Amino acid sequence: MEQNQHITKPKFLIKASGPQRKVAIIIFIAGLLISLALILAAWDFIDLGRYLYPCGFQMRHKLPCPTCGVTASTLLFFRGHFIRSFYIQPAGAVICILFVITVFLSFITAVFGVYFGFLKSLWKRLKVGYIVLAAILVLLAGWAVTLARALAVRAS
Repeated sequence: MEQNQHITKPKFLIKASGPQRKVAIIIFIAGLLISLALILAAWDFIDLGRYLYPCGFQMRHKLPCPTCGVTASTLLFFRGHFIRSFYIQPAGAVICILFVITVFLSFITAVFGVYFGFLKSLWKRLKVGYIVLAAILVLLAGWAVTLARALAVRAS
């Protein structure tokens, strides 16, 4: 094999640049603050009902909206009830899992100055459209479950 045909394997850990570390620090601190607020709300130290308005979709159509249950699912997740969180609204649980992974990876990058190379290559291979489509499908699947439950309760 010639030298210019040499295949290089992607590195597992890659050194983060200064700007990358700054972004990671901002994401990590924001994630910690959001987590703290959600934990306080989950344990009833903050009343989210004061800040969230009633659902207009549900009031108008008498059916749950596509994001119905995401808040309850998130609060259950941050209370440690992961299975119940997924049961209430699968999209809410998936969002929480992705949030926790993001905060953890930003912590690794901010503190240790490295990030995972496979994520960079994965991000290049995945198209943003596919990610958005997957998010929409998870949300619609959660809505289908929520609608089925609401219609079952209404029929009985």
